[in-house]
Amino acid sequence: MRTCLSLLLYLLLVANGLAQTPGLPFSKYYSTNDYQGGIQNFSFTQNELGLIYVANNFGLLEYDGSTWRRYTLPNSTKIRDVAIDDSGTIFVAGQGQFGYFRPNENGKLSYFSLLEKLPKEKQNQEEIWKILFIQDKIVFCTFDEIFVFSKDLELVHLLNLEQDFESFHIANNNLLVNQKERGLLYLENKQLLPWEKGDFFKDMIVVGFISLSRNQHLVFTRNEGVFSFSPSKTESWKTPIPEDLQINTVHQLKNGNIAIGSQKNGLFVLSPEGTILLEMNKENGLRNNSILSLFEDVSGNLWVGHNNGITLLELSLPFRLIDQFSGLPGTGYDAYFKENQLIYGTNYGLFTETWNGKSGSGITSVSGGIGQVYQITEIQNFLLSAQNDGAFLVQKNGAKAIDGPLGIWNFQPLKDHPNMILAGSYSGFLLFEIENSSLRFVRKLKGFEESSRIFEQDSNGDIWMAHGYKGIYRLRLNSSLDSLEFKFYGTESGLPTTLLNSVWKLNNQLVFSTEYGLYRHNPSNDRLELDPNFEPYFDYDFSATSMAEDPLGNIFYLGEKEVGVLERQINGSYTKNNQIFNKIKPFLNDDLQNISLIRPNEVLFAANEGFIWYKLDRNYSAPKAFPTLIRSVYLTGIADSLIWEGKYASGQTKSNPQAPYIPYQRANLRFEASNPIPNNENTTQYQFWLEGLEEGFGEWTTKRDKAYTNLREGNYTFHVRSKDIYSQVGEEDQFEFKVLPPWYRSPLAYVIYSILGILALALAFRYLDKRMKKAAARIKAAQSIVIQQKESDLKDSQREIERLKTEKLRSEILIKNKELASTTMHLINKNGFIDQTKTQLMNITEKSNNQAVKNEIKKIISSIEKNIAGDKDWEQFEMHFDEVHGDFMNRFKTKFPDLSPQEIKLSAYLRMNLSSKEIANLMNISVRGVEIARYRLRKKIHLERSDNLQEFILKF
Repeated sequence: MRTCLSLLLYLLLVANGLAQTPGLPFSKYYSTNDYQGGIQNFSFTQNELGLIYVANNFGLLEYDGSTWRRYTLPNSTKIRDVAIDDSGTIFVAGQGQFGYFRPNENGKLSYFSLLEKLPKEKQNQEEIWKILFIQDKIVFCTFDEIFVFSKDLELVHLLNLEQDFESFHIANNNLLVNQKERGLLYLENKQLLPWEKGDFFKDMIVVGFISLSRNQHLVFTRNEGVFSFSPSKTESWKTPIPEDLQINTVHQLKNGNIAIGSQKNGLFVLSPEGTILLEMNKENGLRNNSILSLFEDVSGNLWVGHNNGITLLELSLPFRLIDQFSGLPGTGYDAYFKENQLIYGTNYGLFTETWNGKSGSGITSVSGGIGQVYQITEIQNFLLSAQNDGAFLVQKNGAKAIDGPLGIWNFQPLKDHPNMILAGSYSGFLLFEIENSSLRFVRKLKGFEESSRIFEQDSNGDIWMAHGYKGIYRLRLNSSLDSLEFKFYGTESGLPTTLLNSVWKLNNQLVFSTEYGLYRHNPSNDRLELDPNFEPYFDYDFSATSMAEDPLGNIFYLGEKEVGVLERQINGSYTKNNQIFNKIKPFLNDDLQNISLIRPNEVLFAANEGFIWYKLDRNYSAPKAFPTLIRSVYLTGIADSLIWEGKYASGQTKSNPQAPYIPYQRANLRFEASNPIPNNENTTQYQFWLEGLEEGFGEWTTKRDKAYTNLREGNYTFHVRSKDIYSQVGEEDQFEFKVLPPWYRSPLAYVIYSILGILALALAFRYLDKRMKKAAARIKAAQSIVIQQKESDLKDSQREIERLKTEKLRSEILIKNKELASTTMHLINKNGFIDQTKTQLMNITEKSNNQAVKNEIKKIISSIEKNIAGDKDWEQFEMHFDEVHGDFMNRFKTKFPDLSPQEIKLSAYLRMNLSSKEIANLMNISVRGVEIARYRLRKKIHLERSDNLQEFILKF
């Protein structure tokens, strides 16, 4: 029932509350020093990749989310308008020139003029002010003439009238022209015809034309105001913008709202009904009140072209900044919404802002409410402020200090005691009482002295206080309401740590936030344990610093790692939404973080400068992720050389069309990447990967450039991808290139090396062959010497052997000769003895007269002769003789087969160099018989008279 009443109250507040969003949108101002161009910015457009192009009085500006580039026309004149067609061609119009930019093969934008396609008498133009795409035509507008080109960039026709044109617009997909003395004209069949009742605007300068429906339009004039225009009537459009507002430009936003840029009053954003939703000027956020152009990009951001500079307004974000530019000084701590009033508490004190449902009154300080504010709350219609200087009662006429101690953190009504208010102070708890429509300090409660900034009461009335670095305390107030008893809960009671603990009331239950998740109290064992209701939504190490539940059950939270909201669903579960809040994390109060509930779905986050307003919009979604772009590729060295500028022609992939060849000695490259997300230069993260050198993507980093040095030859592909603050990963971009080998590792070098290698091998082979031959010759010579030495030694050995053999043979021969001589002498002696005996016997015979004796002696003589004739000693002699004299007998017999045995014996005896006498004895013949035998032998062997028989036989 209580929840329903709270919800009804909030719905009533919604009905009578803020119609205009509090605060200002996130913004970024770009000065001429930032974009390096001229002061004036006449027009904006955006291509399909997200790049922003600006018509500047110094040329064409290009913004890639991180850096600006500038391109000039040939005559370096102002560019008045810029537009991009479906093919990605960038058309520009300016002073004396109009044409288009397209990227060349290196990605650099090059300008191509269309001026020469006009008739020669029309080529001397002053100003081309406007470019419009109408149906399948491209229209270039000057104050004197209109040139219509086909999509093939050929001139179709041109239009001119006697009177000058004032402005050019599109209505119902047709050209609408504002002309002096005729009013509004439209193009049909190559003619400008009067718009029905368009003559109402003659003598007026129309600066904006917005179609609300086919027959209902809003016409914005420079000095005469805004008109609601239809075929039936034309009347002034009721809007609270200043009557004397001089309007320069008008742009209808995608949500139907209308942005107006003025000459000196800044910016107005109106609803389609004419209510002012946003007013910005030099006093509340703009750097320059003069606005020349407006443009809404694909992400819903509004680009404001000033007479001096550019402002980016992030209107699509569901956040607004309430800071010094909104009139609120200091760091935000707490805020409260009551009766169309927003009361802000900062370190400067209390401030208030009244909202009447259409616009705010401006932020003013609350009288008497100076000093550090910690909490603003309402208890029984008492609006209380807990401050460093004590307790304050906030009333219509100002803030009034309540007597009592200083240093109060917060207030809560004491459960079961409707008139009592419990306050947490720097040292324990205080008790205040509502009495007679006033508030008075009662006492300081005894028994507890800890600083008590965060506490809640449970259904039993027990007070749970969380200390930032000690733990959790459970306190119970005694019946006399003057002292407290407490129990301490630390790690022994289930807490993961005693640091960074807090307590919140969510879904009418106490929830304890810790360093490691959300806990609850289990009464059955009096311990703290993980709360299963929140486990599906947070990581185990989630640590909340502030949590608040709105009347619809949505839980907003601040944590050390993330900020977000758990959106309550019909079935009681939650949907987590946290990515969008990454945008505000850098701005949040880093002292005492706090979330202030304003209305259902609507909160204020305490910020370092004021507050950040947020309204939960379930239809809101994060902008679509832009693709990652390689913006520049440099060859680095003493002087960097730009080889790629990251532009993409129509139909061309984002990879460079032809991989460049990089000389080996210059293989030091630096890549610069970007993502066209505006106003996120320091939050967009990048990952890099050089395929061919690295295994994959590296770590995420906010650096948008990557350098590589001393790359070896080979094929490489550089990859880069980006991630925005919503953790959306943009499509990656690639750049292919090839590092050529050094001259000494080039294909030609390898051919030369091969030839030289072959020659070297041939020379080496030849050299080695010669060397081997020489070595072989030396070895052969050495071997020859060795062989000769061996042969010499062998010969010596053989000679020695021969000598030894000869000596042995000689010795043997000598022995044989001795044996032969001995045998021969034996034969000689035997034969001599026998012959002597025979002679003696014969003498005896002759002397003896005894015939018997003679006969006997004759028998003996005959026996002796037989003995001599059959003596076998010759055979023994012949055997020894041949052994000693080299088979002389056989050789001699073979040579001279006619010799008689006696002649053979004579030859043998002559070989033995015996004397004739010795031979006679051996042969048993006389010496004379020996001589005769010698003579006969000479004749048989055919010796000449001069030849010596014995020498012949010795040499045979």
